[in-house]
Amino acid sequence: MAIIQAVGLTKRFGRITAVEDLNLEVEEGEVLGFLGPNGAGKTTTIRLLAGMLAPTSGHARVAGFRADKEVEALHEVIGVLTESPGFYHRFSAQRNLEFFAGFYNSLDSHKQVEKYLKLVGLWERREDRVGTFSRGMKQRLALARALLNEPRVVFLDEPTVGLDPEAARDIRQFITGLSREGRTVFLSTHNLTEAEALCRRIAVIRTRLLALDTAAQLRRRFFRHEVVIHLEKVDRPLLELIEKLGYVKAFRREGNLTIFQLAEPEKDRPELVKAIVEAGGRIISVSETGHPLEEVYLKLVGEEGTGT
Repeated sequence: MAIIQAVGLTKRFGRITAVEDLNLEVEEGEVLGFLGPNGAGKTTTIRLLAGMLAPTSGHARVAGFRADKEVEALHEVIGVLTESPGFYHRFSAQRNLEFFAGFYNSLDSHKQVEKYLKLVGLWERREDRVGTFSRGMKQRLALARALLNEPRVVFLDEPTVGLDPEAARDIRQFITGLSREGRTVFLSTHNLTEAEALCRRIAVIRTRLLALDTAAQLRRRFFRHEVVIHLEKVDRPLLELIEKLGYVKAFRREGNLTIFQLAEPEKDRPELVKAIVEAGGRIISVSETGHPLEEVYLKLVGEEGTGT
């Protein structure tokens, strides 16, 4: 069942359209990657879904609540990490979290603050002023703040931007942990490798939604999916066998490598391997031609930019 639903969601600022006719569903427990160039509407979309902005038209429902009409109830069940989280820099980490915890009804502030300061590795620094924290520490504190109310849905806007590799790794591990707990994560990021590693599906936006699918399916939209089999040798009987396999659309040889285009790659690949082995072929390795997600992304935003 979809826990996030956007129907015709549109936001205009004067003559500028930031988000146009967004139709989107995110399943409960899913980590969705939300990609797009600067100014594409990613942050505006998060603010619309989180009830922080009112739409010009259309509507969104998150965790059963209308984001434009049931804002207070919505904020009880979601968490938001903004790209530039704000804290009171003269206050300690603990005092900051206790202040924000006070906005939630029936929340054991002391218990939750201790739990999440420990979870993000800041318990030993709880009495230090936030103004003395590094960017990575502030980002971990912001993640703790977003989780204080045990949200069902967490919106993360560029959570690893500007962080050093170690701090970024820590944040990614937290996101993986949220997914294992069954929470829904809406992850806006420019980091394509990060998106592919963390997310089940990826949405690409440039004011309007350009694509929504798994990384594998997005690749197949633009690139031929090919299976590469390294054989010890290829003799004529084996070639004749391959030519008779109905699911082999085409194949070519490059030295000891034979490269196949299959009708249904996921289904046909094991059948192909089985047929070759049963025919006496000796397989050294099996792989697939690869295209980085960046190539898919650039094709998507490039097509939109040229009006195709």
